[in-house]
Amino acid sequence: MIPRRFTRFAAFDWSGRAVPRPPGITLATCAAGHAAPILVAPDRGWSRPAALDWLIEQADAGTDMLIGIDFSPALPHADRGEYFPDWSESPADARALWALVDRLCAAEPHLSASTFVEHVETARHFRHASGGTILRGDRFEGSMGRLRVAERRCREMKRGNAVSCFNLIGASQVGKSSLTGMRLLHALAGRVPIWPFDPVPARGPLIVEIYTTIAARAAGVTGSRSKLRDGPTLDAALHALATRPHAVLPRYDDHATDALLGAAWLRHVAADPALWAPTGLDAALSATEGWTFGIP
Repeated sequence: MIPRRFTRFAAFDWSGRAVPRPPGITLATCAAGHAAPILVAPDRGWSRPAALDWLIEQADAGTDMLIGIDFSPALPHADRGEYFPDWSESPADARALWALVDRLCAAEPHLSASTFVEHVETARHFRHASGGTILRGDRFEGSMGRLRVAERRCREMKRGNAVSCFNLIGASQVGKSSLTGMRLLHALAGRVPIWPFDPVPARGPLIVEIYTTIAARAAGVTGSRSKLRDGPTLDAALHALATRPHAVLPRYDDHATDALLGAAWLRHVAADPALWAPTGLDAALSATEGWTFGIP
C-alpha cells in the first residue's frame, strides 16, 4: 500500500566536514512529472544550519514534498540490542541517540560532530583518525565495523556496498556525515517527520534516508562505479528514470549529480508500495535503526 502521493521531490547530498559551508552539501528538487531536477543553493553555498532552515521552511509552508537525505540516521542496534553495548548510558532509541550526539558536540559550531568519537565510551566503538594516527576502538568489530539491518540487506541484494557508520576512515566512509545528520534531525525537533521513525503524515514534507548508489543502480549505472561526472552520462541515467535531460551545469561533480539523480529517482520510485513496507522492518527497527528507502 502506498501511504500517500507527493507532488514535489528533493534530494540532499550531505557532508560531515567540520567547516562552516561544506562544498559537498548539494540540494536538487523537482515536481511531479518528467522535467529534470534543478539544483538549489544559497548564494554562498549550503551550510548545515541553512539546510535546517530550508527544511523548517518546507514544514511551515506545508510543502507536499518527499525529501531524501544521504546519511544514516542511526547507528547499528539490532545486532547487539544496544548502540554501545555494556555502557549504562547507551541510548534506548534513535531520538535519544540524536540527543546524545548533539549534547556531546554542543560546543561545535555549524552542527559539526567531530568530538562525538572523543568520549571515553563512544570512542571504543569507532575507527577514526586523530593527529594523523588511525585509532581503532577495542569495541570496533571486524574489518568494516557493525552494520544496521538495512545496510546488511543492501549488501546482500547487491544494491550497493553499504558501509558502517562506526568507520570514519577512507573515501567511502559515511560516519562523519551521519553524525552531523543526527544533530540536524535533533535540531528539527519533529518539525519534519522522518520515515520510518515517524508515521507518514497526511500532508506536508517527509524525510527519508537515501543511498545514492541505489539510485545509480536503478538508473542503469553498473560495474564498480556509481558516480556520474559528465552531462551525457547523467542524461542517460535520468532517461532511465523517465526524466528529461538536465540543464547544463557549470561544473560536474559527484555531489551535484548525486543530488540530481537522487531527486529524479525518488520521484520515479515513490509510488512503489514494496519500498514503504520492506521485509523485516518492524516497530523495534523503526524506533532504533530506521531504514534506507529503496531497499525492499
